[in-house]
Amino acid sequence: MKITVLDNATLANTSLACLEQLGSLKTYELTSPEQVVEHSQGADILITNKVVLNRETISQLKNLKLICVSATGTNNVDLEAAKDHGIAVTNVAGYSTPSVVQHTFSLITNLLGNTHRYQADCQQGAWQKSEMFCRLDYSFNDLQGKTLTIIGGGTLGQAVAKVADAFGANVVMSERKGAPCRDGRTPFDEAIKTADIISVHCPLTEETRNLITLNEFKVMKPSCIIINTARGGIINEADLTSALEQNIIAGAGVDVLTKEPAELSNPLANYKGSNLLLTPHIAWASTESIVRLVKEVSLNIKAFKQGESRSRLV
Repeated sequence: MKITVLDNATLANTSLACLEQLGSLKTYELTSPEQVVEHSQGADILITNKVVLNRETISQLKNLKLICVSATGTNNVDLEAAKDHGIAVTNVAGYSTPSVVQHTFSLITNLLGNTHRYQADCQQGAWQKSEMFCRLDYSFNDLQGKTLTIIGGGTLGQAVAKVADAFGANVVMSERKGAPCRDGRTPFDEAIKTADIISVHCPLTEETRNLITLNEFKVMKPSCIIINTARGGIINEADLTSALEQNIIAGAGVDVLTKEPAELSNPLANYKGSNLLLTPHIAWASTESIVRLVKEVSLNIKAFKQGESRSRLV
């Protein structure tokens, strides 16, 4: 079988030996919308992370039998079109949990400890000019004893809760906004009002789009920090910028934006305050996570070739 990887750059030069064993492998570092049909022609199997495969494109790929999404989210593939054309679709879930959890706490602990500000001072020679052995210019706060509210109680949310518990934090699992409160959950409004830290781990849906706006920020403690390693669009970016500028909340760690890569006009990308840590959608991408991802894709292809259903969405 002919296997084509449409955006190999997203795999960070990870070895594809396990894929090479399954067929004739062709890779493209990136594929623009105008190149999708050209790059995909003749392939029996396509591997895509973010390259869009819509109905028009799928209808032109007569040899295509399997689409492997090298990610969990599949909004870049028209699943109905794939089904109509008898093309199987698989994805990969759970591969990045350790990486996302680690990055979540990296953002939390850096904000609580102002590590980024102290590091900048050291690079600029401030410590060298200090009159005492240390510098105490910025607050350094413990995670122990803080109330950490988690929005999204799935695999990632539960994994974050486990680590937070090890730090000695008080973990609160938020209920869905406006939903009846289940056992073990706290009503949404109460969960964000009492939080010292809020960490978002829910999917982006119509229900969660703009889940947190200026109205929600005004309910939070002025000392609260908020972390989003889930999806852009869950937190309103203009409202978060305003909340940071006006010190309505203390800080934010953001790894995802509504449009990626970041647009030049994005207010968070232009914000210069030290109470924001913005990273370029890297929480999922530890070296180990990408190795797991490639392995899972290979297992999906192997199962398909053997007539088995594994991680099948279509």
